[in-house]
Amino acid sequence: MPASPVDRLFSLDGQAALVTGGSRGIGLAIARTLGAAGARVAIVARRTEWLGPAEASLRSAGIACAAFQADVADPAQVERTVAAAQAAVGDLSILVNAAGRSWGAPAETMPPERWHEVMNANATGTFLMCQAVGRGMLARRYGRILNIASVAGLAGSPPEILDAAGYAASKGAIIALTRDLAVKWAPAGVTVNALAPGFIPTRMSEVAIQRAGQALLERIPCGRLGSPEDLVGAALCLVAPSAGYITGQVLAVDGGMSAA
Repeated sequence: MPASPVDRLFSLDGQAALVTGGSRGIGLAIARTLGAAGARVAIVARRTEWLGPAEASLRSAGIACAAFQADVADPAQVERTVAAAQAAVGDLSILVNAAGRSWGAPAETMPPERWHEVMNANATGTFLMCQAVGRGMLARRYGRILNIASVAGLAGSPPEILDAAGYAASKGAIIALTRDLAVKWAPAGVTVNALAPGFIPTRMSEVAIQRAGQALLERIPCGRLGSPEDLVGAALCLVAPSAGYITGQVLAVDGGMSAA
């Protein structure tokens, strides 16, 4: 039977994807969705303890998957991992940068070494992965890159909601990088977009969410926190054939928080 219009828009059959931060939380949810849509998936994470279970859960769902331990802020590790991922799942047509770190502290007392850790993991890591995977996409004249930013990169936050200047700055840098690469790489058929999640309970965000409490919920028009599952539909749309004319965009998935 010929493919349906929905399949032509959203099927990832025959494609290969790499997802950083893919061992848990947002990254794992997106990896699972890409695999369910037909992609072969490589997941990357800095810590090994979650990689094995994540790989096993994806394979148990019938998804062709390979897992790699790497620090995305290390250029040599990035190059080796991208080469290994391509050998395992094929030429990469999709890249999702979901790896990240945070450090909560008032800006006036934040240790500079923590600032550098956050900026390197989030902004530098995203750039290095885009660079390493993007070369192949440019050569093949097709690619979809999705960077996971944050509403913290769109506007400032009161300290009682979020006090993490390094995190906010790193996510703002990811947004700027997304827009710049989108303009540079669009002529070669490579789209670059970003999601800006609101407050999604994950291991990284749980302390900040607990600290903000009811004050945070009152700032969200939808009246609830998000979940990784709230992001996966938008993520699939932006990496599928459906997004061929969408590039340089930052989509907030935040329950209306950034519009309030």
